[in-house]
Amino acid sequence: MKLVFLHGAGSSSLSYYYQLRHFRNSKAIDLPGHSTGKPCLDIEGYLEWVRGFITARRYKDVVLCGQNMGGAITLLYALRYPKELKAIILLGTGARLKVRPEYLDRCREPGPDNSKWLASYMKNFKGVPSDMHPVVSQRAVEVGPAVELNDLLACNKFDVMNELENIDIPAQVLCGSDDVMTPVKYADYLTEHIKNARESVIPGGTHLVQMEKHKKVNEEIEQFMASLK
Repeated sequence: MKLVFLHGAGSSSLSYYYQLRHFRNSKAIDLPGHSTGKPCLDIEGYLEWVRGFITARRYKDVVLCGQNMGGAITLLYALRYPKELKAIILLGTGARLKVRPEYLDRCREPGPDNSKWLASYMKNFKGVPSDMHPVVSQRAVEVGPAVELNDLLACNKFDVMNELENIDIPAQVLCGSDDVMTPVKYADYLTEHIKNARESVIPGGTHLVQMEKHKKVNEEIEQFMASLK
């Protein structure tokens, strides 16, 4: 099986640092524009790009794990091309991703040298080990507020709430108990409406639960992968 990770809006493969170290032979994809190339304008565009990436590398028995916007891409992949996936892992995401106006405003008015935006962006990493902060901050600067805005607008248009029952492959739903961006009720909805879904809520985790509580998240992914064999 090939475990492939998709990052969230305005983020990068760095958000799976602890998963890549733990799962040998796994792959975390940097979506176009994060930080090289041009970002796609909608979730459909990202889906086709990811599908091309996976096909070109001839990955087999793919287990696709997506967080936030990556989760939206993962859901759409499972709906459009189910035969190409073994299973999916949905991490801090939802069937609909309405974005709060203040997150959009933060990207539209980033301040001199993007300083206001960066300070606000880094607040999300409070619970992440501090040795990661300099490299996360550097990558954020490389990606920038315009790409994050692009991604958030793509998320804002995403809605597959009425299509979830068409997903017929195994799904693991993971969410931090204290995630305010994609709260536990989003995870509950996914689990209730996807036939073969199991849910794990990680105590004390927020929106970056895979970095904050990486041991627990890795354990959950490991158990799910074992159940597929």
